[in-house]
Amino acid sequence: MLNEHHFEVSCTWQGNRGTGTSGYREYGRELELTAAGKAPIAGSAARVFHGNADRWNPEDLLVAALAQCHMLSFLHVAVLHGVIVTDYRDDARGVMEQTPDGGGQFTGVTLKPVVTITDAEQAELMTQLHAEAAGKCFIARSVNFPVSHEPVTLIAS
Repeated sequence: MLNEHHFEVSCTWQGNRGTGTSGYREYGRELELTAAGKAPIAGSAARVFHGNADRWNPEDLLVAALAQCHMLSFLHVAVLHGVIVTDYRDDARGVMEQTPDGGGQFTGVTLKPVVTITDAEQAELMTQLHAEAAGKCFIARSVNFPVSHEPVTLIAS
């Protein structure tokens, strides 16, 4: 039997400048994401969609969710295979295409994890571990576009 888990988040619009949505440029895209027991996240639309560049936007959050999920899955898989990871960084990149009707979709995300391990003899195992982690990542398994990986392995000195 599968376990079912629920995640609850509240999204509250903060962009009413006094006249609501009386015009496309008359309202702000500011919002706040909250969840019980967690610090709030200040959000907005992406700058290209009249949002605030200093706030997280949905597109940032989607790419961040994929990078975070892969990292957590990879660390789990590393433990299962006896690989000691001492550092992990991912500079992920998502590509979204807008359609003429104002909609759009992501066409892909590329994760670029740079992983530092302690044992040089395990470096060849890293491709397998990234593939295994990709198969376990809940978020990557839930999206309808490709999530590719360009991993780099470093050896701790």
